[in-house]
Amino acid sequence: MKLVKLLANLGYGSRKEMQKLIRIGAITDAEGVPLDDDSAIAHGDIRYKGRPLDPAFGLVLMLNKPTGYVCSLKDRGNLVYELLPTRFSERKPVLSTIGRLDSDTSGLLLFTDDGDYLHKIISPKNHVAKIYEVTCARPLEPHYGEVFAAGTLVLESEKDALKPAFLEVTGEKTARLTLYEGRYHQVRRMFAAVGNHVETLHRAQMGDLTLGDLKPGKWRLLTEAEAQGLLKA
Repeated sequence: MKLVKLLANLGYGSRKEMQKLIRIGAITDAEGVPLDDDSAIAHGDIRYKGRPLDPAFGLVLMLNKPTGYVCSLKDRGNLVYELLPTRFSERKPVLSTIGRLDSDTSGLLLFTDDGDYLHKIISPKNHVAKIYEVTCARPLEPHYGEVFAAGTLVLESEKDALKPAFLEVTGEKTARLTLYEGRYHQVRRMFAAVGNHVETLHRAQMGDLTLGDLKPGKWRLLTEAEAQGLLKA
């Protein structure tokens, strides 16, 4: 791929803008030697204004999503893409969220430009665990865990029962809930089905992947091992 097209596809700017940067010597190799559009060089050896390029196709990144942001490129209000560098919303193929967290839910949110990878992660067939920390309005009752784990709970307006989910009570009104699917507002609707109301919801983990010390509103790229590990968890 021509260097101009590569840079434009990675979202660094238009082809015209990239042509100008190449012309003034702002695109170099790792040693600082300016490149031209026809340079034959490995992706990892290219420098954009002195910095390595983002990964090419197959990028996966993790955001610690704060509340108040929606998982969309076009909706009104605060968008999760505003928390990322502008280039990520300009990439081709498009960088999409892997599933969604609603505006009132915080925590681990993944993005990728690889559609096959996205569908493998969200497919219930692949059993990627999603672990949520929940705070409810009223005390948790002992039968909640049995209802969620039975695999027979049918949410309002749906026909198919949920897959078994597993509840770990951590306090009078708090718990960790592990799901293996991701239906619309599933956690909130599950607790509504047993007569309670979710006040705060935070996704803490997917598979073996946790947020670690990533602060709210911050992001980082996943390593290849981390990304593939989610499919093996």
